[in-house]
Amino acid sequence: MLVNVSYKNKAVTRKVDGLVGKPFTLKERWNMHGIGSPKLFITETSIEINSLLILDNNTNSCNIEMRPKGIIVRFRSLLETFALVIPYYKLTVYKGDFAVYSIYKDHHFIKVKSDTKAIQKYFRKMLDYKADNAPTSIEDL
Repeated sequence: MLVNVSYKNKAVTRKVDGLVGKPFTLKERWNMHGIGSPKLFITETSIEINSLLILDNNTNSCNIEMRPKGIIVRFRSLLETFALVIPYYKLTVYKGDFAVYSIYKDHHFIKVKSDTKAIQKYFRKMLDYKADNAPTSIEDL
C-alpha cells in the first residue's frame, strides 16, 4: 500500500497499523538496538514510485522502519512524505549486484545502495526478525 503520510489522518493510521502492527515500545526498540535504518539512497524504483520521485530535483533517499508484522519504507517528494507499507508475508528482499538491495511488494519495488556495513547489518537484522516471527509453514511440520 502506497500512501501519503504527510498529515495526521486517523483512517490512514488505522490501515497502516492493521497491516504492519503498532510501533514497537521503547523497551522493545532498546532491546533490538533500534528499528530504523540508516539513510538509504534509491537507485531504481517501480513506475508509480518513480513518478512521485521525479517531481523534484532532490537526491532520492528513503528509510525503513521495522514494525511487528512488517516494514514501512518512507521517502519524500515535493515536501510530502510517502510510505510504502509492506507486511512481512508480502516482503521479498534480493541482494542483487555488488552493493544493491531490492525490496519488493507485489508490483512495487525500490532498489537501494548498500555500500556501508551499517546498511548490510540493518538488512540482516530485518530479515532475521522476519524469519524468527514468521508463522509456521506447512513444510516445517
